[in-house]
Amino acid sequence: MLSSSGERIVELDNYDPGDFYDEWFIARGQPRPFIEPLLRRVRSLPEGELKRRQTTAQQVMFNIGATFTVYGSEEGTERIMPFDILPRVIPAQEWRQLEQGLKQRIQALNCFIADVYGQQKIINDGVIPRELIESAKGYLRACHDLKPPAGIWCHITGTDLVRDRDGTWYVLEDNLRCPSGISYVLENRRVMKSTFPLVFKELDIQPVDEYASHLLETLLNLAPPGLPDATVVVLTPGMYNSAYFEHSFLAQQMGVTLVEGRDLVVADGYLQMRTTKGLKRVDVVYRRIDDDFIDPAVFRSDSMLGVAGLTEVYRQGRVAIANALGTGVADDKVIYAYVPQMIRYYLGEELRLPNVPTYLCWEPQQLDYVLHHLDELVIKSANESGGYGMLIGAQSTASERAEFAERVKANPRNYIAQPTLSLSRVPTLLGDEIVGCHVDLRPYILYGKEIYVHPGGLTRVAMKPGSLVVNSSQGGGSKDTWVLSE
Repeated sequence: MLSSSGERIVELDNYDPGDFYDEWFIARGQPRPFIEPLLRRVRSLPEGELKRRQTTAQQVMFNIGATFTVYGSEEGTERIMPFDILPRVIPAQEWRQLEQGLKQRIQALNCFIADVYGQQKIINDGVIPRELIESAKGYLRACHDLKPPAGIWCHITGTDLVRDRDGTWYVLEDNLRCPSGISYVLENRRVMKSTFPLVFKELDIQPVDEYASHLLETLLNLAPPGLPDATVVVLTPGMYNSAYFEHSFLAQQMGVTLVEGRDLVVADGYLQMRTTKGLKRVDVVYRRIDDDFIDPAVFRSDSMLGVAGLTEVYRQGRVAIANALGTGVADDKVIYAYVPQMIRYYLGEELRLPNVPTYLCWEPQQLDYVLHHLDELVIKSANESGGYGMLIGAQSTASERAEFAERVKANPRNYIAQPTLSLSRVPTLLGDEIVGCHVDLRPYILYGKEIYVHPGGLTRVAMKPGSLVVNSSQGGGSKDTWVLSE
């Protein structure tokens, strides 16, 4: 049906959830109870109004400069994250279960990182093979015997979650080095509150705008004791980094200084910042630079992004760094497969949030299974992200599978395989129609005096019908995530 202007009228009554778990509908014409207030508001909009608001919201994102960089793109490097106006909604009880599972996972991962760079009990007890840890790209021998403040290594974590066809939540991967995306969570909410103000009044939606204060509190918790006014900085690689918008956004929101490596120097045994009034001591660094580039005196000698001597100052306890150096060992997708064992080993508990079932290609029997079922599995490189280094078997050609098989056989340690999950879907406005698009969820967890899980997170959406790739670098977009209060 078309309006008088020729614009298609969006009809949610005929929306088909398909053979997937749909976040809005149980079945065609049967919305989930907690969606009904939002659904009533969407249905009450005049013809064409939803699309108009979508266009306005996207323009707002453009005006505030919420961009990311795609390296090597022929279409230009600077892009606006596509934003969909129809939110994902999570009821309070369900969120509480996710929150408990995430806290458990972060606690166990922190124990693991501390152990790997300390006594290595989990290795000596044969729970995880030594060769797997020592061959992990993020494992850094230079971090042995480091003692970060309060024994906390992973201060800021983004954990990727997915939901399968039966509604079960799974952890897809952990991001403990420099997880990005929280700025879109905060800006998405700001845009949505102006787009659906009446719905926010009707629904009791947990706020997200306190993240910056929680983050600053987490960082200040790391400062050496006895300082009346600790200095915190955000260390960025610079304006050409893919997440530079976020680096500057968070620095501004926390009221701290955004710096590059060239703004810092080690002098008189401390990390110091160059200012117009001379050098000023820095106490806490929220680093958005990978370990390899942060200190050319210890890691990559050709790095122009970091600060020579920073690691030694850190080791002496004269500056704190978040996340701690070396946390990338837990980002390895092969190490990810052992998180259930970590939880049992360190906490004596059973897993509350399951991993996606995972085949480890370094084990001969599992490798053989993977090579004979490439058309059914998703194959991932252990250390790549952003949708790169991955084969979705069901959507690949025979030649692509053959090429990938050779890669796996050449370096089996570097690959895992997982079944192709039927990711849950959320109604999404594409053009003039609402269609079901697949989503994942990245909640953000802060580990300070206590573990804090920020309500909601970044819902990434595959904005091509049928696509399972939600990464922004691969054409994905984002939605606001509404966590309802009790």
